[in-house]
Amino acid sequence: MRDGSGRPAEAGLEGVDLFDPRFHGEGDPHAVWARMREHAPLHRQTLPDGRAFWSVTRHADACRVLGEHRTFTSERGSLLMQLGTPDAASGRMLVATDPPRHTALRRPLNRLFAGPALHAAEDRVRRAVRSVLAPAAREGRWDLARRAGLLPMAVAGALMDLPEEDGERLLHWTGMAAAPEDPDFRVASAGATLAVAHHRLFAYFTDLVARRRGTEGEDAVRLLLSMRTDEGPLSDEEAVVNCYSMLLGANATTPHAVAGTVLALMEHPEQYAAVREDRSLVPGLVEEGLRWTSPASSFLRYAVVDAELSGGVVPAGDAVAVWVGSANRDERVFADPYRFDVRRTDNRHLAFGFGPHYCLGAAVSRLTLRIFFEEALDAVEEFRPAGRPRHLVSNFVAGLAELPVRTRPRRD
Repeated sequence: MRDGSGRPAEAGLEGVDLFDPRFHGEGDPHAVWARMREHAPLHRQTLPDGRAFWSVTRHADACRVLGEHRTFTSERGSLLMQLGTPDAASGRMLVATDPPRHTALRRPLNRLFAGPALHAAEDRVRRAVRSVLAPAAREGRWDLARRAGLLPMAVAGALMDLPEEDGERLLHWTGMAAAPEDPDFRVASAGATLAVAHHRLFAYFTDLVARRRGTEGEDAVRLLLSMRTDEGPLSDEEAVVNCYSMLLGANATTPHAVAGTVLALMEHPEQYAAVREDRSLVPGLVEEGLRWTSPASSFLRYAVVDAELSGGVVPAGDAVAVWVGSANRDERVFADPYRFDVRRTDNRHLAFGFGPHYCLGAAVSRLTLRIFFEEALDAVEEFRPAGRPRHLVSNFVAGLAELPVRTRPRRD
């Protein structure tokens, strides 16, 4: 099945195009990844225009590529859609910067994503979750994936102190940046869609940064403006690109983890029943949902030196795509990996990445998922499918653009 809800059918590798966003929206990458892990753990693909990249699909190789920044750099682009294009934000944006500068940029931000700041965001997140679940109070068909799109603004909006009335347009623009081939976002062409998204988001944050500089507050924008590295304070441009990165990261993970986990629970109703009976299983549900959905589907790195991985050697200078969804189904690490199991104990998933670029917002995402399922368990006796899910057309985000559901409300 498309979501890995059973061992995928055997798939050959001839003609497979993992670069094509449509394959991830309409095909079954899990079947291809299973074949790769077994027979081609290091697989090279050349595009018609001559660009090429290697794919790694095993958990151990994924950890090595993501964890060893001296061997695999992030500074030439971290997204597969950037393949062969220099990253204009290299050395300035967290995701496009290697240690030690990455560490210097990240360290001051850590306190915003833990402790009191995280606790302060909880009320706003819970309000947003209740808004997402509002249709569950009545019988009827509704789209959970589209409503879950409200969550990134609750999470990132609280930490960045963004006006709630800006949420709809910011959500749409980040969707354009994450999935420029998806029919919900595409404007003329993928390139045009990305250009429009970047122009609007950078213009928005340029104006916001200008208005925030020199003012008091504890949000992420003002913290960026107050930061100093060995080179001095961050410029407005550096603050802008990191604001963009934080918002894109929130949009690329949390709502898709929510929708994808609900889809898994509809396919495995006994798991939802188990959590309903024993609320102590909620943390296990969150972690299994993250492993299962792997919403940040791929990360890109470039080899700095010749690097040996399972299946061969990546020459220096070549691009390497890490397929997170595959690593999170690796039979070498996960017992019965195609079983959705909220009681899974040894769950070393890579949904938030690995190494120095481990997701800054991981704790916030976990908080949001925990609150969502706490509220869902209070409000919903049963989730039932009400139509065919539609997957996002993207080689970066593994998510759901549509998830029609019917819910049976709890009456107690």
